[in-house]
Amino acid sequence: MIVTSAVRHAAAGSAALLFVLPVPAAVASPAPTVSSVTPVSSASSFSSFSAGSPASAVGEPTPPVRRSVDPARLDRRGVQVQPLSGAPRLPSASALSWVVADASTGEVLAARDAHRKLPPASTLKALFALTALPHHDSSAQHTVADSELTGIGAGSSLVGIKEGYTYKVSDLWNGVFLSSGNDAVHVLAAMNGGWDSMARKMQEKARSLGANDTHVVSPDGYDAPGQVSSAYDLAVFGRAGLQDPAFVRYCSTRYADFPAGSWSYGIANTNRLLTGENGVDRYPGLIGIKNGYTSNAGNTLVSAAKRGDRTLVVSVMNPQEGGGYAVYEEARSLLDWGFEAAGHVRPVGSLLPEHTKAEVDARAVAAARDGQDDGTAPEKAARAGAEAGTAPAGDTGTKEAPAKDAPAENGPTREAPVREAPAEDAPAREAPAKGSPARDGSTGDTPGGNAPAQAALGKDASPAAAPSGASAGLPLGLIGAACAAAFALWGWRRRAGAAGSSQE
Repeated sequence: MIVTSAVRHAAAGSAALLFVLPVPAAVASPAPTVSSVTPVSSASSFSSFSAGSPASAVGEPTPPVRRSVDPARLDRRGVQVQPLSGAPRLPSASALSWVVADASTGEVLAARDAHRKLPPASTLKALFALTALPHHDSSAQHTVADSELTGIGAGSSLVGIKEGYTYKVSDLWNGVFLSSGNDAVHVLAAMNGGWDSMARKMQEKARSLGANDTHVVSPDGYDAPGQVSSAYDLAVFGRAGLQDPAFVRYCSTRYADFPAGSWSYGIANTNRLLTGENGVDRYPGLIGIKNGYTSNAGNTLVSAAKRGDRTLVVSVMNPQEGGGYAVYEEARSLLDWGFEAAGHVRPVGSLLPEHTKAEVDARAVAAARDGQDDGTAPEKAARAGAEAGTAPAGDTGTKEAPAKDAPAENGPTREAPVREAPAEDAPAREAPAKGSPARDGSTGDTPGGNAPAQAALGKDASPAAAPSGASAGLPLGLIGAACAAAFALWGWRRRAGAAGSSQE
């Protein structure tokens, strides 16, 4: 009788423990929530999961949110800037037109009459280099013909090329960037189809980059009727050049030896902000890019400088005060302001052409869709932006020069690849969780539980939140303890019963 009662107590205790114990075991090892395994940086362009929100609320990733930029703002006259709290005061500049932009993102931080069409002078040589530079190896040699030096404008700047002499292509480009030699431009243009053909190619290149204000008549920038550009377009050319290591190498060279048959002579870059000559202090971190002057254009300059991990592009056209070197000082003050204003201004425009903006957004959406499955959306988004060619060569130093005759990096033929979703993740995306809305608004049942949650957790996530580790052995241990307690109770009651019978 006593044994039977004890057994009943043990069985009841074990049953109660088996009924109660699975609840704390599951709670002790909860499944990770979507928000805990998929942190989304505020800097990314993707909609983040709200903390504690049910996984069934996860749907199609929201397209990247672009900063609010009025596309027509840069078309307005006057200074355009959107300061935030803590923004430094914009310096006064007398130039007819100027732009300050971030070279990595293409965001225009501030501008004055950005699209005003003005003569560019030799800053147009930046577009010439973007067009012609990829087509000849720097070590190739060329013997100059007399016909290649005809038609050079009176009063042009020259590096001193002579007919019948043989030059390396790299020497010719040093003549373009350092001495601003129109003779070097004429020879390189002849090597690339001729003067008129080069003008057409430069025009096509400008349009492919989204530079719609530029009209090319004379590839060397020499004054010609109808030849114009803008501070916006010059900044576009400068930013595009920073993506080519060869371009960066030439435009940042301060001094070089130029061959003259059996001997050579030294040439210096005419960009005083780079060399620090003629009373103009060198600008720290300056990369280049190109200065210019004609009597019609006045002084023009497109410059780039790097400070820390930030690279800026500044273009300045025709200062109205301060003399011939004012263009350098105004560029200096705008660069200083741009670095100090980082994070304290809203962009007022972008240097990216419209088709590139669309490609970047499409890649980011594709990356968001893929990243939703494995929790790597922010990383894939950043990679998609980098593949769009937004990082200047001066920042990374790893991008190789374009191959000979390769299409230009930002040309119209480049297409944005769309990354396919991983095959192993596809079922998780296609099967919505039971009772949760599917992407098309319908609902579906799946034995695997919450499919969107599994997609957000990654391919290795289990369908159920099964206890693991120490919590997995908890029920068995407690059952054993319960049985031991039951047998101890039985022994105690048996002794108590025996004692009671002897007293009676």
